[in-house]
Amino acid sequence: MRSRHRLFTSGSEDAGMAMTQLATLDLRPGDEVVLPSFGGEEAADAVAAAGGVPVFADIDPVSFCLSPAAAEAALTSRTVGVLALHVFGHPADMVSLEELCQRRGVRLAESERPLSAVLSPDVVLRRRSAEYLASRLRGVLPPVVRPGVDHTFERFVVRVPGNGRPDRDAFRNALRARGVDCFVPVGTPAHRLPAHRAAGVRLPETDRAAAECLALPLQAAMSRRELNRVAAACNRLGGLLYEPAC
Repeated sequence: MRSRHRLFTSGSEDAGMAMTQLATLDLRPGDEVVLPSFGGEEAADAVAAAGGVPVFADIDPVSFCLSPAAAEAALTSRTVGVLALHVFGHPADMVSLEELCQRRGVRLAESERPLSAVLSPDVVLRRRSAEYLASRLRGVLPPVVRPGVDHTFERFVVRVPGNGRPDRDAFRNALRARGVDCFVPVGTPAHRLPAHRAAGVRLPETDRAAAECLALPLQAAMSRRELNRVAAACNRLGGLLYEPAC
């Protein structure tokens, strides 16, 4: 069985390092690497640049990370590896992915998430702020943390209920007008970009997440007053999303 190999730095943010490490795998033309489309644009670019073929699999709707079941369904005789990305600070299900890769005889790679980041004072403060903010939100769906998982909350990403992208974008614009610095964390999944678009690829959870997700401001130094202001703005707007569409 091929060994596990770490490919990316924290959050897969260093594409140059990813390119270097992918090169050590000596990918041959046609070798496939299964990875998530959601937040996976740079990773897919690196796989393609190293000579491999990125194959996209759907995500777990709770963690936004690669679904082990979807990854297994995407494996073929040409697959040499599975690449898991830890998204927004929520780690991928590495236990299930490890079992899958051992059973199927392919490599498992992951974006690196240093232990020091999990234990840092800033992360502890962000977790407390995230718990506080989530407990006060009523108009949006706050992030859910899988049991036994250490979420670092690099992004506090909510789902905006309603009619998908139009309602999410309207909600974002209304929040910005009220001084809340929010943004769409993944505008277009990698499988819908021209460089990686492939016929027949259907990733419903990925598309739904891209249409509904919105990142709210969350920093370790934010006061309760600032967090309450964000929650109040969301809650005032949230009721509008439940009105029937015309």
